Amino acid sequence: MLTRPRSRLRAAGVAAVLAAAVSIALAACGTPPSEGNADGPVTIGVSLPLTGDFSQPGTQAERGYRVWQDIVNAQGGLLGRPVELSITDDASSQDTTVANYTRLITQERVDLLLGTFSSLLNFAASAVAERNGMLFVEPAGGAPTMFERGFRYLFFAQPATAPRQAEIFVEWIASLPPDQRPKTAAYPVQDDPFTTPVIDTMQQGLEALGVQTVYSSVYPADTTNFQPVASAIAAARPDLVAQGAVFEDGVGLVRSLQQLGYSPPILFQTSAPSNAGQYSDGVGVANTEGVFYTVSWNERASTPRNADFVKRYAEMYDGETPAEDAADAFAAGQVLQAAVTAVGRIDQTVLADWLRANQVETILGTLSWDDTGAPESKFLLAQWQSGQVEIVAPADRATTDRIVHPKPAWAQGQ
Repeated sequence: MLTRPRSRLRAAGVAAVLAAAVSIALAACGTPPSEGNADGPVTIGVSLPLTGDFSQPGTQAERGYRVWQDIVNAQGGLLGRPVELSITDDASSQDTTVANYTRLITQERVDLLLGTFSSLLNFAASAVAERNGMLFVEPAGGAPTMFERGFRYLFFAQPATAPRQAEIFVEWIASLPPDQRPKTAAYPVQDDPFTTPVIDTMQQGLEALGVQTVYSSVYPADTTNFQPVASAIAAARPDLVAQGAVFEDGVGLVRSLQQLGYSPPILFQTSAPSNAGQYSDGVGVANTEGVFYTVSWNERASTPRNADFVKRYAEMYDGETPAEDAADAFAAGQVLQAAVTAVGRIDQTVLADWLRANQVETILGTLSWDDTGAPESKFLLAQWQSGQVEIVAPADRATTDRIVHPKPAWAQGQ
C-alpha cells in the first residue's frame, strides 16, 4: 500500500505559484483603455499557449475562438461591426501571459478580452484584466483560487468550478448497489491548480462512501516517465484509478499501464480523454474503451448553435471533430457576444453587471454565475464506448442508457 497526505503539500505549492503570478500581474498593469471605438472592427485580445506544455489544448482553444469569430461575423458581427481577434502566443508561460495581456490592453487598446487556457495562466491574466477594469471571460480556469479574490470582471464560461467537476461521478458510484461499488482506489495527480481540487473532492466523496485509498501521489507537470507511478498502482491493484491528468500525462499513464498489462476495473481521468481524436490516437482506440471523465460539452448536444459549431469546425479544420477545449472557447465567445448584444455598447462595468444578473444560452447549456464569477451548473459524465464518446449521466442529457465495464484490449486475459 502506498499512501501519503497530499492536499497540504500540493496546496502550498500551488498557492506559492499563484501568489507569484498575481504579484507579477498586478505590477504589470497600466492605464485602462477607452470604452470602445465606434468605427472599425471590434477588437478582442487573447493570449493562448500555442507552444509549450499547454499547446495541445491551447491550439484547440484558438480554433474554438476562430470558429466563433467566423460565425458571428457571418451574422453581422458585434454592434454591426466585424469582430477581429488579436491572438498571441504565451508559450505556456505566466510571465509571457501577463506581458501579452498588458500589451493588448495598454498598447493595442483592444475593445474586449477573452481568456487563455488553464487556471495557472488565467490566474495571472485575470488579475491584469481586473486591475485595468476589463471584462475577462475565460474558457478554462476552474481552480477555486480563481474565485476567492473578489474580482468584479472575471467570469468562467464552463458549467462548474473544479471542486464540483467530479460530483456527478461520485453520484454515479453512490448509485451503484453496494456490492458493485469499487472497494479501493488510487489517485495519481499532476501538480496543477485545476486537477488538484477535482481529485481532492472526488477522493473525499469516495472515502465517505467507504472506498479505501490505497495509493495517492502528486507528480510534477513536466513528468514524462510514468513507469514508477504505473508500477506502484499495479502493485496496489485498486478497483478504481482516478487520475488528475491534463493531456500528455493521461496518455503517458495509460501507455505505462499497458506495458505492465494492468487495467483497473474503473479508470477516470480529468481533461485528457476529452481531447477527442488526439486522445484515442495517443492511447489507441481499443484502449479508450470504458474510460470515464467529466465534460462540459458533447458534439451531439441539442444546445443552441451546437450543430453550427460542429459543422463549421469540420469545414475549417479538415473534417475533424472539435475537442472540448475548442467548445469551451466557442462558448466563452458566446457569453461575450450575449453581453455585448444585450447591453448594446462596450462598457466593461455594465457588461460585467449584466452577466452577473443574467443567464446565457451556449453550446454547453445554460450558464449563470454567482457574485465571484463562478458558474452554477453541473458537468456531464462521459465514457468512451466503441471508439466514441457517450454521455451517461445525467439521464436527461445522456446519449446512451448503457455503461460499459470492459478491460481495454491490452489487458484481456489479465
